[in-house]
Amino acid sequence: MAKRRPGTRLGRKAIEAKRAIVGNTGEFSGPSPNPRTNLIVADVALRSGSMLARRAMERALLGSRYAPRKARSILKARSFGETLLHTAIAKVATRSVPGMLIVGGGLLAKTLYDRSKGGTAEVEGEVKMAELANEGEKK
Repeated sequence: MAKRRPGTRLGRKAIEAKRAIVGNTGEFSGPSPNPRTNLIVADVALRSGSMLARRAMERALLGSRYAPRKARSILKARSFGETLLHTAIAKVATRSVPGMLIVGGGLLAKTLYDRSKGGTAEVEGEVKMAELANEGEKK
């Protein structure tokens, strides 16, 4: 049997041998017969869904305290760097138990610190939110 060059199509026997190794019976689930394509489709769908859920949750949290227009302005004013930082922190928290403990502990410490400051933390937060809303309206 002659050797095949890399990148050429596999023969029927080679495909059957690969299916025997992988355990593929010829049936597939998903939109594509290629499992890699199905993985990409699932990944994009899950990431898109989680992004939409995150945005809805952010709007709901801000909407309970601010008018919908002001909430949209606040969300629009966030910088790209701030978004990247929040994504990196979330990745650290979800990748390992120590990461979750560090991030969770930091958030708990920040919450307790804000509570210890009492009304001053609330006023500082309100001032920052008003600034973000003004920046968001300009964009």
